Amino acid sequence: IYKAISSAEMVSGIKVESVIAGVAGEHIKGLNNHGVVIIPNKRNRFVSQADVRRVINQAKDMEIPSDRSILDVIPREFIVNDQKGIKDPVGMAGSRLEVLIHIITCSITSVQNIVKAIENVGLRVDDIVLQPLASGDAVLEPDERELGVILVDIGAGTTDIVIYVKGSIWHTGVIPIGGEQVTNDIAIGLRTPLPKAEEIKKSSGCAMVSMVNSDEFIEVPGVGGRKPRVLPKSALAEIIEPRMEEILEIIYKEIQSCGYKGMFPAGVVITGGASMLNGLTELAEQVFDMPVRIGYPREVKGLNERVKDPIFATGIGLVMNGIQRSESKNYKKRNIRS
Repeated sequence: IYKAISSAEMVSGIKVESVIAGVAGEHIKGLNNHGVVIIPNKRNRFVSQADVRRVINQAKDMEIPSDRSILDVIPREFIVNDQKGIKDPVGMAGSRLEVLIHIITCSITSVQNIVKAIENVGLRVDDIVLQPLASGDAVLEPDERELGVILVDIGAGTTDIVIYVKGSIWHTGVIPIGGEQVTNDIAIGLRTPLPKAEEIKKSSGCAMVSMVNSDEFIEVPGVGGRKPRVLPKSALAEIIEPRMEEILEIIYKEIQSCGYKGMFPAGVVITGGASMLNGLTELAEQVFDMPVRIGYPREVKGLNERVKDPIFATGIGLVMNGIQRSESKNYKKRNIRS
């Protein structure tokens, strides 16, 4: 953390005193809940901001294990009397206000450890944000969220899934598998050290054997000082394709289990470090039977060209979160400090 902050300060010329930190991992759990309140019987019944706070507090008032805490509460939609699909009910007339919310919970100790590590280098933690939500801010277009889209953030050890419907978050999930599994398969299958396997994956990897020319070859470093070998590039693809297909099928099952079939006209957006494999878009379209694109960070003024890469989607999303925070007086903190 110290090295990263020092480097950022040197490049930007800005002294860093506080940070917005991202959190992810298998300990993250998402669930949906419902709340309802009656609007006070006055002369005219209009929904107030206080009513919105009441109904959200009622919806999130649920028992969770003592070792977990609520990281974020995201309204999916409001219902005033029988009128559904309302994003902002304040000022509307009605006698009954309902809300459907998505609640994200996390392990208290996991977040405490992140906060403590940051504070140990003399920085203040202003906010804790779920990493795939930050990635979504960086790579998704507003019309995709509104139509219905699935964000898949493939990291090293885990894959995060966020489902957007009608502009709101309806589901979050974490799958304990990611790009590291592909690297391990390459290291074992080609008998090469793990760091070299990662390099080979990035430089020559392809997720579909059918997309590799038969006359393409790669040099594979040996283990323990053994001489490098020259192998067909197709041999690498034969290792990568089944593992990536397995990962995508697990993601697809997670999506199917949500029960939102047919609600994603905008398809799937894949981002994260493992999304840069050649052929991944084509393989994913076969598995999901939906349009798929790779999620690159959207234009942000002043960004270095080097960071306009899916591997930096979360970091750029956190920066955008900080910009929103600084520009909005009504910005609501989403962090937990337990």
